[in-house]
Amino acid sequence: MNPDTRKDAPPVLRIIPREQHSISRKNISKAALRVLYRLHDAGFDAYLVGGAVRDLLLGGHPKDFDVATNATPDEVKGLFRNCRLIGRRFRLAHVVFGPEIIEVATFRGTGEEGGEGDRHMIDGRIVRDNIWGSIEEDAVRRDFRVNALYYDISDFSVRDYVGGMQDLEDRTMRLIGDPEVRYREDPVRMLRAARLAAKLNFTIDSAAAAPFATLGHLLGEAAPARLFDESLKLFLGGHGLKSFRMLEACGLLKFLFPVTARALERGDEALRSLVEQGLANTDKRIAEGKSVTPAFLFAVLLWGEVRDQAHAWMAEGLDINEAWQRAAVHVVGEQCQRVAIPRRFTFTMEEIWALQPRFEQVHRKRVFRLMAHPRFRAAFDFLLLRAHESPQMDELGQWWAHAQQLPPEVLAQALGGGGVPSPEPTVAASAPAKKRRRRRKPAGRGKGDSGNA
Repeated sequence: MNPDTRKDAPPVLRIIPREQHSISRKNISKAALRVLYRLHDAGFDAYLVGGAVRDLLLGGHPKDFDVATNATPDEVKGLFRNCRLIGRRFRLAHVVFGPEIIEVATFRGTGEEGGEGDRHMIDGRIVRDNIWGSIEEDAVRRDFRVNALYYDISDFSVRDYVGGMQDLEDRTMRLIGDPEVRYREDPVRMLRAARLAAKLNFTIDSAAAAPFATLGHLLGEAAPARLFDESLKLFLGGHGLKSFRMLEACGLLKFLFPVTARALERGDEALRSLVEQGLANTDKRIAEGKSVTPAFLFAVLLWGEVRDQAHAWMAEGLDINEAWQRAAVHVVGEQCQRVAIPRRFTFTMEEIWALQPRFEQVHRKRVFRLMAHPRFRAAFDFLLLRAHESPQMDELGQWWAHAQQLPPEVLAQALGGGGVPSPEPTVAASAPAKKRRRRRKPAGRGKGDSGNA
């Protein structure tokens, strides 16, 4: 069952008292508590809401804490000097406490019976929504039932209007309202369903999943910059591999990363192993608190198509460097029409790809020159992911791993070099020589010439 609670049935309030739930204020951000109490002391209703309440009830540790209130954005700003108002589509107040931002949203209304504010829709899609309402209206305006739970600071209870507590117990993602209508309002909700199900180890309700096949193409109408942000949440939130598999299972990958889906459809198991291992490695680094970069991850996701395009152009006689460059530009250009990957990341991706054929050139000068490249480490990590492409690629990765452990003079001797080349960048080694050249006398002058004009 997934009834349209906004139209067919009024919300039914269920109050879970403090002794019957697991939320404790010690697990809530101090900044969020300051916002909640100041709003409450000023006479406004104020609730912790959304993912923070959901995750706290599941025993997790939320990174973000959102607040819902009946105070308007201007009224919130009047209470907090450290507040700024943002957004046109959804007017929000951000209360800033150093690096932490508490997002405060006014209760959303349904737009019926003369609600305050304005809403604008195009072809069923919400492009502006600033209608204020009651907490009951706000609850049914939210996307999933597990995200429509409110923690009441006045008595420490949890308020459930749409059955979110039941969904937590069932470990199921259910939409509020008619799924087709809700997805048309905002197609990105389909990606959120997949992401949250992967993160929480939930299943997606059959009624919520049914429209994916017929409405997935609507993701093409979402802003590419917004889909980039959603991609980061999918793949850089610590659950990237699960999210990837969920996108495939739901049939949504081809609408978000058509280039990746097309390459995987060719049945290349080595490519699938590379993609999944890259995502698993990223999840592991995040769990260990290590840094990750979107550039490496996107290089992994788009690699299959770039490689195949480059090989096709080389088979037609194109120079190897030009083939790789053209393939990178072509594939990145196509993908960026759907997901707007910033240039600072695509530049790194293209370098990682372009360095791959250079690993096969194990000559003395080329080896040291490649090791001095600023993207060497990222490109080498990428090479290790390619081990399943062939036994030769596995051996190549092992060779480079061993080469990095050798002292430079030992490696140079092993490669047949006479001297000991420096692994430092060329520009650093040539700088002193430039100074000496400037001190030379111009050619053709005799010993008695002073050098003055």
